[in-house]
Amino acid sequence: MAVIDAVLDRLLDGLLGLGRLLSPLCSLFVLLQLSALVVLLLLSLRVVCLLWSHAQFTRRLRCFSKPPTQNWLVGHLGEMRSTEEGLQAVDQLVRTYSHSCSWFLGPFYSLVRLFHPDYIKPLLLAPASITVKDELFYGFLRPWLGQSLLLSNGEDWSRRRRLLTPAFHFDILKNYVKIFNHSSNIMHSKWRRLVAEGESRQDMFNHISLMTLDSLLRCTFSYNSNCQESSSEYIAAIFELSTLVIERRGRILHHWDCLYWRSPEGQRFKQACSVVHGFTRTVVQERRAQLLHRGEPESHTDTTGGEEKKKKKRVADFIDLLLLSKDEDGHGLTDEEIKAEADTFMFGGHDTTASGISWVLYNLSQHQDHQDRCRAEVNDLLQDRKTEDLDWSAPVRPSVRPSVRPSVRPGDCTPRVCCHQTRDMTVPGGRVIPQGSICLVSIYGTHHNPEIWPDPDVYNPMRFDPENSKDRSSHAFIPFSSGPRNCIGQKFAMAELRVVVALTLRRFRLTPGGVEVRRLPQLVLRAEGGLWLTLETLDAPQD
Repeated sequence: MAVIDAVLDRLLDGLLGLGRLLSPLCSLFVLLQLSALVVLLLLSLRVVCLLWSHAQFTRRLRCFSKPPTQNWLVGHLGEMRSTEEGLQAVDQLVRTYSHSCSWFLGPFYSLVRLFHPDYIKPLLLAPASITVKDELFYGFLRPWLGQSLLLSNGEDWSRRRRLLTPAFHFDILKNYVKIFNHSSNIMHSKWRRLVAEGESRQDMFNHISLMTLDSLLRCTFSYNSNCQESSSEYIAAIFELSTLVIERRGRILHHWDCLYWRSPEGQRFKQACSVVHGFTRTVVQERRAQLLHRGEPESHTDTTGGEEKKKKKRVADFIDLLLLSKDEDGHGLTDEEIKAEADTFMFGGHDTTASGISWVLYNLSQHQDHQDRCRAEVNDLLQDRKTEDLDWSAPVRPSVRPSVRPSVRPGDCTPRVCCHQTRDMTVPGGRVIPQGSICLVSIYGTHHNPEIWPDPDVYNPMRFDPENSKDRSSHAFIPFSSGPRNCIGQKFAMAELRVVVALTLRRFRLTPGGVEVRRLPQLVLRAEGGLWLTLETLDAPQD
């Protein structure tokens, strides 16, 4: 069907061009008749292929329970809603079907929805060549992120994963913690100013998204954007692209490129991509030239004279590490490949972490006892230090870790993982997911499955106490997915989350903002109209 789409797209362009080139003697009426006939033939062929494929998948997916549909043709089209009610519908689906069900988006897409650890485990642990990223949800990102680690498959994915893994080593991440402290300090200074001006009620998503973008720009490009205080074209373009991807996913007609790129939204997407790609491409090219002339940026130790002294040399950032990476054959990444990975790091690293931090602070604002306990442990950690800045060696206190995890459950890296099976796969109960079907691994559904998590909507940090977790499935809690395609940046994200949450609790008391919170599942879990909390400035505890 992709071939038919491509032919149809080319045909529309070709016929328009042909009409301009034909001799005036040629009958316009004949040309229009011919054009209509060819288009009708291709459309009819596409409809037949869709209906045939739909019938085949309907038959092969009978081993999975099928929720009621409007009718055979429409299926469940329009029932997956990105609203609070849509999440409540997922909760009901999980309670009703326990582990899995089939799902049909009209005759267009046939899915299997999975929301139990025993059912998602075989898929997530399968080789990347068997369970590949599906174009239904990820294809819309490709014009923005290119053939990056997130969107690649097979041997291309394996090579990229090997080349990128060293960039997330502990020794590299230690350097980023200073940046997390710095960006947090900027945000907190702004909060203190706003509270002093009487504006104590603030939207967490707005402030924290800018803070994580600030951190990422410094970690990725060594670039001080000052985005927490002033706007920039690059930052605006990233927000624009994220919004347009979400909008396109919800409009079935915009799933076809031939329609989308002719729409106003498609034109806006192209313009925003041009801004983001231009910025990244310029940085990559300039940094490669610097490496050729100045050598590798690094931070190494000079032990002459018996004392350790840091040479004043710029610490390598994400772009530097990608430029220096080599595979087993000595080949590195091209500028275009590095651009794709840097754009993906920016896309995947700011909204996901901002979502997790925001929901942590929201839940702690709702449960003052847990907030006070975490704050006491942070103050105890910093009691004998000359500075409030946290470092990599700072231990995670026993109350902080379990208090964070229930909040990361709804604020997952992504509410779902969508993959495409290149061969049949068996799951518990003898059920077979047929080759070519789309699997929707519901991280949200798994984290709210009452068979695994009693009272799943209750904030209970003690669920994650080691004693209470010992008999739980390893795939019951997967905020960063699992298996070979797990989130490569999860240690980066958790390090930033802990630093920001710890410093925030030390400096502010958070209470509810007085507005009903309605969840908004998009690329990450957000809140309708923002996630508003009230801030109260705290004085640093005295020794």
